[in-house]
Parts: sequence; C-alpha cells; structure tokens
Amino acid sequence: MEFSIATLLSYFSNDKLVAAKVLEKKLGCEDELSIQKLQIVLDALERIGVLVKERGKYRRVQEDNVVEAKLRCSSKGFCFAIQDLEDADDIYVRESHLSNAWNGDRVLVKIIKEGTRRRSPEGEVKLILERANPSLLAQVKRNNGDYRAVPLDDRLLFELDLQSNEQQLEKAIDHLVHVSVLRYPIGEHPPLGEVTRVLGSDAEAAADTDIVSCKHDLLHAFAASVLKAAEKLPKSFSKSELKNRQDLRKLLTFTVEDGIERDHPTFIEQAFSLEKPQPGYWQLGIHITDVAYYVDPDTPLDRGAKKRGTSIFLREKTLPMFPEAITDRCSLIPGEDRLTLSIIITLDERGNIVEFEIQPSVIEVGHHFTYSQIQGILGKSYEVEESLDPVVERLNDLFFTLCPLIKAQRLQRGSFDIQLEKHSPFKDEGRGGAVLVSSVLPVQSLLSELAIIAGKIVAEHLRALGLPAIYCMQPDPDWEELEDLLKLANNLGLDVGLTSEDEVTPHDYQNLTQAFNRSSCLKVLSYMLYSTLKQVKYTTHPSPHFGLAYSECYTHCISPGQRYVDLLIQRVLKTIFSDGRDRATKNTKIGVNLSSSSCHGQIKWNVLPPQLKESFEEDFHLIVSHLNDRDKVAEDAEKDLEGLKKAEKMKERTGQIFRGLITGVQSYGFFVEIEDLLVEGLVHVSSLKDDWYEYRARHSCLVGRKNRIAYRLGDEVEVEVKNVDYYRQQIDLVTVGGGSALRSEDLEDD
Repeated sequence: MEFSIATLLSYFSNDKLVAAKVLEKKLGCEDELSIQKLQIVLDALERIGVLVKERGKYRRVQEDNVVEAKLRCSSKGFCFAIQDLEDADDIYVRESHLSNAWNGDRVLVKIIKEGTRRRSPEGEVKLILERANPSLLAQVKRNNGDYRAVPLDDRLLFELDLQSNEQQLEKAIDHLVHVSVLRYPIGEHPPLGEVTRVLGSDAEAAADTDIVSCKHDLLHAFAASVLKAAEKLPKSFSKSELKNRQDLRKLLTFTVEDGIERDHPTFIEQAFSLEKPQPGYWQLGIHITDVAYYVDPDTPLDRGAKKRGTSIFLREKTLPMFPEAITDRCSLIPGEDRLTLSIIITLDERGNIVEFEIQPSVIEVGHHFTYSQIQGILGKSYEVEESLDPVVERLNDLFFTLCPLIKAQRLQRGSFDIQLEKHSPFKDEGRGGAVLVSSVLPVQSLLSELAIIAGKIVAEHLRALGLPAIYCMQPDPDWEELEDLLKLANNLGLDVGLTSEDEVTPHDYQNLTQAFNRSSCLKVLSYMLYSTLKQVKYTTHPSPHFGLAYSECYTHCISPGQRYVDLLIQRVLKTIFSDGRDRATKNTKIGVNLSSSSCHGQIKWNVLPPQLKESFEEDFHLIVSHLNDRDKVAEDAEKDLEGLKKAEKMKERTGQIFRGLITGVQSYGFFVEIEDLLVEGLVHVSSLKDDWYEYRARHSCLVGRKNRIAYRLGDEVEVEVKNVDYYRQQIDLVTVGGGSALRSEDLEDD
C-alpha cells in the first residue's frame, strides 16, 4: 500500500464525514500493517487541524487562508506556490517558509501576507501533500569520508546523504546516478538517499531514455499484484456475454496503426467500418475495444492504471498503462472475436451527422493496415489482391470523400490545422490539442477527424442524458505568447494580426496557418505556433476546447487501454446499458432508446440511480487533478527525450555552420532556430565581439553602436555551433554572418 496525503485528502469532499473503513478500501489497505500506517496518518492530520473527528468518522477542515498548490522554485531559491485555478494568484514562499518542501511538491500553503497590485501574496508551507521527487538524478561527491549526492536539477537546493555502500559509492564518485530518496529532511537531519543505478560517467554517457525515466520518475515495472491480476483474467469471454451485444462480426472492419516497431506490442484500440445504407447517406462505425469488461474498478489492475494515468511514448520505448496481458486480450487483431463499444454514426452526403447510436458489440477485424500502406493504396503505388477490392473501395470512400467532408465541418467552425512533421501516438488531437498535418502521411490527420468526432458525440450524449463525465478542454492561448510570433511573421513580410487584442480565437489561428503557408519559413513558424498552445486539461464541467474550436462538450474516449480518462468514460457508457432507466416510471409503456441520439431532449428523469450517479460524480471530481498531473508528466518526459535527441545531434555537429532564423531577441542575446533541424540555440550578446550592442525592446532587436548592424526578429544569420550542454539541452551559438542594416526606427527610445 502506497498513498500520498494528497490522495488521502482527495476522498474528503463537501464537508462529508468519511469512515476509516471506507478509506482503507479506497486506498487498498489489505493488511494490518497498512491499516496501522493509515491510522497514524489520520491521527497526525487530526492533530495539526487538517481533519476533525466526529462520531468516529473524519471530516476535512476548510480554512479560508489555506490553499492547495504546487511549488515552482528557481535555481536562485525563489519559490512560488502555483494554484490549480486558472486565474488564481501565485503565492511567493520564502526559503525559510518552505518547511523542507522541494520544487514540484504539492503543498498546503497558508497565506501570511495579502498581495497588492504589484506584489504577489506571501505564504508558508503548512503541509506537504505529495512529494514530486521520490527519486532524482545526481552526481556522487565525497566529503570528509562521507558520500553525498548533488542533484543535477539546480532547482533542488540541497544535497543528500547516501546510505553507506562504500564499494559501490567509491566507483560512482563523479558519475551520474539515479538516487532513491529513503528519507526526506526532518528538522536538522538532511535527506537520505540510496544509489539505485549508475547511469554513466556523465549525462552524455548515459542512455537518453534512462535519463528521462529517472528524471521524471517514470514507472517501468508493474507491481507483482498487478501482473498477477492480469494473468488471472480469462483468455476469452463467455458466450452468454454475446446476448447483450450487437453482433457485428460480419461487418467489414479494418484497423490502422503507425507501423512503428516498439519494445511493447502495439495496442490496437479502434477499428473502423463504412457502409452506404441508402443513397445520399453514410454509416460510419468507430469500434473501441472494451477494456472495461476486463478491468473492474478498485482492483489491482485498475489502481495500477490509475496511478500511471496514461501510457508514455519515448520513441520506440513504450511505458504502457496496462501489462501485456491486457493487450493480448483487448487488442483488435484481425481474425479474432473482440468485445467493443461501437459508435455507429449516420451522416448525410455533406458530412452532417443525422443520428448516432452507441452500443456494446462484438466484432471480428477483417484487415489491418499501416498509414504507409493506406497511403500507397490510395495513391495506387501499393499492389493489393483482388480479394481486397471491397475494402479498397471503402478506404477510397473514407479518405477521399467522408474524411474531407468532416474536416471541412471542423474548419468551417473555426478550427485549424498545423503543418508539422510530428507524430502523435493517439489518433485524436492527443496531448498537443491541435490537428497536425504531415505532408508525408496526410492519412494520419484525416483519421484524426474520425477520432475527434467520436469524442464529440460521446460528450454530447453523456451531457444530454445528464450523466457525470470528464470533459477535455483547452484554454485560450495568452496574447503575450503570440506577440513575438506576430512580430516575427510581420518582419518576414506576412501581414498578420489578431481580430482583437482582448481575446485570441481559433479563427485567428486559422488565419495565421493560412498566412504561414505562403512563407518560405513555414516549418519554423508552424513549430512556434504549436508551442503557443496551452496544455489540454480534464475537467468535470463542459468547457471550450481551443484547438478544435468546440465551445463546450468534448471528451477523450477512443483509447481506454492507454488513457485512464477514456476508460472512465467507457465505464459510464456501459453503466447506461446495464443500469440506465429508459422511462420516467415503471408505468410508462414506451421508453426511449438510451443508446441513441433520438432520446436527446426527451429525458426529464434521472437516468442512473442517484447513489450510482453520485459515486461517479465524486470519483471524477477527485481524480481530475491527478489525471492532469500524469498527462503533464508524460508530455514533459516525451518533450524531454526529443530535446535530448536534438542536443545529441547538435553535439556531434559542434564547429559546423548553419543558416538559421532569429526567432527571439532579449537584452542578453538572441535565439536562432535552425530550420532544417528545428533546433534552437542562443547567441549570447557577449559573443558579439565586433561592437557594443544595445537592446531595443519595442522593435525586438539588438543594435550595434558603431557598425550600424542590427539583429532583429526574422533576420537570417549564419551561426556556428560553439558548445552544447547535453543534459540541460542548451546550445550556444556564435554568429558567422548575417544581421541587417540599421533602420532609423531601430534608434527610437523604448
């Protein structure tokens, strides 16, 4: 049993009393020792006033001046507590008020000084809810016969004593190691750690996936209880299960995957079908593997998946959410009967949705393709047997007719595509929140249209039935994030702007992407535009999704084996089939079809029993923050690996000269994007030896006092790779040529 105080407190809501027995079950306390540990924690929280005990049960004490937040510290010791609420103030926490909390920890902060217009509020850490660094990367140092670990992350302002293992530690001196924290600091006692692995003589000698895994504390191995539970699952489903499902095994279905060879078997979670039931109409089927059939709530398998939150993709290496046994049973393999949830959508000849049904089903996949194979089939460069003519006809109808129609609907409401050769492991918009279009494999983005429409339909259905759900939202970008990009685009000769400075809209991004298509710097501009988008988040309330231009009501649902939120949505849908009330009273003769959009607007009663509905609502409310945290960890890890790959590539090219584009200018230097590689480096102002350069903020340029040369946004320069810090992914460049002639406006005062 492992749990954090944050997890424990998440089970307290709305001033309700919670029994210790309930907490034991929720937290998986299955033996006497774990129950005793839980009781110790409850007693401690009661003593410091976080919990109060009434009639043998516990209630959370809410204090007006105490907030939950996440610590963000700098290498210079400045720390701020960042609240989860979008517009909430950041709280400044002095080093003396950290109470041994570290960067990234989730904490309860007591506000001790209110903020003003110019100053942030100040606070002190009252309680550490969850540690963000159960392990870390460090270098081993020896001091007066003792061994200490110095963290590589300069935001962790401490050293750890190392548990004695002299033979191992002697060999590890000055090496990069992975250290597990055995004891966090207590009073005057420093933290204690144990070297679990020597990664290499330095960061460059270590494997990049090892660095990323250790840095973000990613889970590789599954707990023994999880593996045991997975192996105990039935290899197949009972025939009685088919009685409650629509039999679609004779339907022509196919699956499509990226074809990338990974160290873990590909989890094929969606199959597609397309029929023409009558002239002028399409019937699109999106069939999603029924993981919820095998994984029950509050089981070891479920708890293990919940802890991970999502699969993480480190190029060819996958850190899956479930063990391989789940993949074996659920993956939609051709020729095998598989349980699914099928979304059957009827569309007219313009791509408008006429109606839809969501039903439990069983399918047998007929064909499997990779994106490249479909690209070849559509382009007639890939030979296929005559027996595949029916499926080829479906593929042509789907990718040449229906997908473009659905895409046109999305673009018409203001959504946009970003031209970027970047692969997403998910078929919908994924973690980035926008549809990426590849010039090499346009089929991939077209298939995203189907996954996105599935998410929209499921969200609308749950909302129409008044059922709990976890929605997927994306906040609007900040104007400040776009300001430099707009200056850059205008300096490149593109006449671009926003319709309003008060609000950034998806339509603005659509206009920008269209303008960027006219530029020779499309690759850099698209990359920078993509980076201005905010992270996709989960919420229990219908909320807008910026990248898809949905004003409200969208969710993720197509990957229940690789995203925990999709599994939760699948469970709600299945509860409709098993426990949903299709009529107001038992005396009502005719009920509605809860599986169909035909029931929308007709329901004026509770579809689910109140207790069941409340249980879903409470569970969803408690887990949203955790899911967002796990998605952020996954995104950071995947980006980190890409950064290390780029740094490694540039390290090999030290001394080489490249042409690049100035994409950012600051008082200390300017940033250059090497377009072919999409690698950014810094030209520090101290390396500009030919003159004294002054910074002009209004025009985003550095101006030479004597030589009349300016370095401004959008200028092309030749740069030499001077130095690469592999671990920090920092690339130092020096100019070899470029810049532009001074203009009169560059001399204006800011």
